[in-house]
Amino acid sequence: MSRALVKFVRVSPTKARLIAREVQGMNAELALASLDFMPNKAAGIISKAIASAIANGSYEPNEVEILSCRIDKAAVMKRWRPRARGSASRILKPTSHILVEVGKAEDKETVKEAPKKETKPTKAKAEATPAKKETAKKAPAKKAAPKAKAEAAAPAKAKTETKKAAAPKAKAETKKAAAPKAKSTAKKAEAATQEKPKKAPAKKAAPKAKKSDEKDA
Repeated sequence: MSRALVKFVRVSPTKARLIAREVQGMNAELALASLDFMPNKAAGIISKAIASAIANGSYEPNEVEILSCRIDKAAVMKRWRPRARGSASRILKPTSHILVEVGKAEDKETVKEAPKKETKPTKAKAEATPAKKETAKKAPAKKAAPKAKAEAAAPAKAKTETKKAAAPKAKAETKKAAAPKAKSTAKKAEAATQEKPKKAPAKKAAPKAKKSDEKDA
């Protein structure tokens, strides 16, 4: 497998990626032939990068494939343009890096099946693991807390239950004590309504008549 890198190319990365997607995975000879007929600016630059990668590995174009064609964003050049009322507008000129990797189909399979390196645990990690085990053993001591909470909450529950049980009895006793008083007041009210006040006797008019007779005499 061989590679070629072209840096700070005056092409926008978004425009160059459109061409790179068409070429990736193709045979190198077929890719070079198809890029010659593309009118884009990025097509000519990518075809030169592919040819350089083939030459770097001393391959023939017909025996290799394009394993990857990656376009990375590079620096952006900033320019300005004069506008109305003495103002200026910014012009951004992006650049990109083009990386082409070329190789045989066998190289592609070996890249996929590359074994991962086994990392050995360091001394600090090895020392930290027994400490974790000790903390795990000490952890069951925390289970006693719920029992203590339950024991502390038991008297409070008993008090609330006794209050609830005593409440209906107190209500019944108050009702029984109030019942005779209500009956006696009702009887007194009925007796008062039945006994109407007696009318006062009318005064006699006889003495006036006597006085008038004495005057006539």
